[in-house]
Amino acid sequence: MGKVIVQMKLTNQADLVLHAAKVLKHRPRTVEAEALVDTGATRLYLQAGVIKALGLGRDSEIQSKTTNGVRRRAVYEPVRLELMGRRGIFEVVEVDDDVPNLLGQIPLEYLDFVVHPQAQKLVPNPEHGDKQMSEEY
Repeated sequence: MGKVIVQMKLTNQADLVLHAAKVLKHRPRTVEAEALVDTGATRLYLQAGVIKALGLGRDSEIQSKTTNGVRRRAVYEPVRLELMGRRGIFEVVEVDDDVPNLLGQIPLEYLDFVVHPQAQKLVPNPEHGDKQMSEEY
């Protein structure tokens, strides 16, 4: 299977809340960025430069398993991710600028997208048609 690259819009979620409450006078910070769809990754991983452009505050740290072993990574405040007409709010895990932004399994499942291996693209889950569905347990 080849690489699946998507174009996503990211907005600082705290800015959105403050702007709606009329506390923030400027527009919410937004970045358009490419991401590699990685079904082996779990979360939304963004490059340090994207995190800085969005003005996200550091929240905590996690242990992250990489191809080079286990590494501690910083976790940042949430962003609103918009992709192909769907959106969700996700915490961000930082990756170095020499690593691509990664769209992992949790955002993919929440947004109800699957990878179409033959077409090498991201598609809405065919079981749900064009509607974003959420699994209930």
